[in-house]
Amino acid sequence: MPIYNYEAIDSSGGTIAGTVEAAALDNAEEMLFSDGLIPLKVYLPKGFAVKGFSALSFKGFNRGVGRVSPPELIMFYKQFRTMYKAGIPLMRLLEIMKTQTDSVVLKDVADKMISDISEGLTLSGAMAKYHSIFLPLHCAMIKAGETSGNLPEVMDRLIYIISHEGKVKSEIKSAMTYPAMVVVALLGAFFFLLTVVIPKFVDIFEKHDLTLPLPTRIAMLLHKILSNYWMIIILIIVGTVFFLYSYFKTENGRFVRDSFLLGVPIFGPLFVKASMSRFASIFSILQTGGVPLMESLTILSETFGNSAISRIFVNLISQIEEGKGIASPLSNAKYFTPMVVSMISVGEETGNLDEMLNEISSHYDDEVRYTVSRLTEIIGPILIVCLAVVVLFFALAIFLPMWDLTKIARH
Repeated sequence: MPIYNYEAIDSSGGTIAGTVEAAALDNAEEMLFSDGLIPLKVYLPKGFAVKGFSALSFKGFNRGVGRVSPPELIMFYKQFRTMYKAGIPLMRLLEIMKTQTDSVVLKDVADKMISDISEGLTLSGAMAKYHSIFLPLHCAMIKAGETSGNLPEVMDRLIYIISHEGKVKSEIKSAMTYPAMVVVALLGAFFFLLTVVIPKFVDIFEKHDLTLPLPTRIAMLLHKILSNYWMIIILIIVGTVFFLYSYFKTENGRFVRDSFLLGVPIFGPLFVKASMSRFASIFSILQTGGVPLMESLTILSETFGNSAISRIFVNLISQIEEGKGIASPLSNAKYFTPMVVSMISVGEETGNLDEMLNEISSHYDDEVRYTVSRLTEIIGPILIVCLAVVVLFFALAIFLPMWDLTKIARH
């Protein structure tokens, strides 16, 4: 395994340097954190490379200009938590964060937060000003941690939320990569045959004045449309994409899009399960962190990430204010399964709501993993049928007239 050089802050606040042996950069940083050190710089010796990548290739990995990636945010919270537990004063802590973070965006935000806090804002209040980076969920949890004095524990939960959601999204994206690639290849083959192969046979068929079968006539019609109106087709596609992009930015557009996605066969149930896991996980952490019930539901409605389900919380809040509890309104809510409702009901009755929510989250995490693992098995036959239909269509479009030509040639 490679040996990394590092510079880090120890428990006394001093800077130390040394080496650590680890399989990858992330592992080296985790080892330093587990030893109570705050890594400032971790790098391979000059000229050393791992699997074709130099040490410099890790710097700025996953960094996006003008945004903060989940790995950067996780590292920010880890460093903040460790230094806070070490007793480093908040202003000094942010100064260190500003100096050492690789993210240009976080450098700027840390610098502004120093000014905000020096003017009297709390940490959560300063973070709330940068809602594009620190979501309302994060700010509410930090506020609860400040109030209860359990800020490091809250940071641990935030790290878990970001890591957990990143893992679920990664699993879903991985499951959708294969069918997406097959569909793109299928469309590419379809247009190639229409624009390159079919034209070579059109002249032959027209010269012999053949009575063309339906598949051939359809193929020739599609070829003529693509040849004569390709600019109009491109304009229509671009216009449609622009319209949908603009529409989906509106509140109603997001609701329509998310409702549609949750109803798509095969993928819809997967998105619902992932949403239930997210709901239970975040709700549990908010309740454990001491965030009031109504505030927790408001945060969920604002940060859920799915407008179709977020609207449910708006109605839920008004019913809870009338004293109906949580389980009763949820029993009539779309997407929330009887299991979720019954476990929340038990949690309310026994006073162990956070424990029941953890059980729900764990259950749906397993459901998501199982569904993702089966997606390829489910989608594979469907894609094979689609491929067979395309191949059959072009085979009939080309070989049926060719059969008639062979008959003419024999006479």
